Amino acid sequence: MATKKVAKDAEKVSETPATAKKTATKKTKKSTEVEEVEEPKKATKRAAVKKTVTKAEKPAEKSPAKESKKNQPVMIETHHEEQIVETPEDLSIAQKLLSLYNLQQIMSQIDRIRVIRGELPDEIRDLEDAHEGMQTRINKYNEDIENLNNKITEENTKMQDAVVAIKKYEEQQNNVRNNREYESLAKEIEYQKLEIQVAEKHKVKHQAEIAAKSEEIVGFQEKLKEYEDVLAQKKSELDDIIADTEKEEKELLEKAEVLKAKVDERLLTAFERIRKNVRNGLAIVQIERDACGGCFSTIPPQRQLDIRLHKKIIVCEACSRIFIDHQLVESQGKTEEE
Repeated sequence: MATKKVAKDAEKVSETPATAKKTATKKTKKSTEVEEVEEPKKATKRAAVKKTVTKAEKPAEKSPAKESKKNQPVMIETHHEEQIVETPEDLSIAQKLLSLYNLQQIMSQIDRIRVIRGELPDEIRDLEDAHEGMQTRINKYNEDIENLNNKITEENTKMQDAVVAIKKYEEQQNNVRNNREYESLAKEIEYQKLEIQVAEKHKVKHQAEIAAKSEEIVGFQEKLKEYEDVLAQKKSELDDIIADTEKEEKELLEKAEVLKAKVDERLLTAFERIRKNVRNGLAIVQIERDACGGCFSTIPPQRQLDIRLHKKIIVCEACSRIFIDHQLVESQGKTEEE
């Protein structure tokens, strides 16, 4: 029996490698089958992923066009800025600045000519207003005097009517029948006498007002004569000044019109607006001691460099005056001398 058990055990031991191979082959077959099943699944998943990627990439292919369309206004703005400000040649900007500078010089000369007149036009205007006001006041006082005279005539008529009524009532008193009628007529006579007294008071009052207004009219007439004399003198002075400077002013105005035709309309409107807003009439100035020649505010070095390059028209941040480089002005003076 022991020998049989040993033989069976030996058989089991001898069979185990073969069975192990068989089980291994079976497992490999199963694994390959599993892999074969899993590979198509992975392939389908990869295809699906590729499809999703291609679908996601399609709008990405269109996105550059859309982004370019979205970014197109920005590109236009930068291109537009380059056309207006930076792309013109330095010489054209320099010519514009020189035209404005020459126009400023001519307008400053015209301002000086008009300053020579001083405040004569304003004084003449004020004197004319005062003269007209005084004349209207005199006319008003004359109307008041006329109305007072009319009132005096009315009071005189009232007094005359009262005198006539008193005579009438006195005659009626001689023909009364009783005391009652006599007393009533006496009251009427007394009333008419009071009317005469009131009329006389009003008449005296109106006469006093007339006298006062007449005196004032005399004073107004004297002032009116003074105004007329001063006005005539001022007008003669102004006419002499205009006669002396009219020809020069006319020539300067003609030169200014010629220079205005060379300047851009938008720039010219800005130039005229600045001249109206500033006190001294300077719309284009140079840099003096690292500061604006109009408002004397400090200009940074980088901004001064931009002004010297003449790539664009630069204005003062404080007073909005236009800057011009002094070297450009000096070069213009040298070319004119040559």
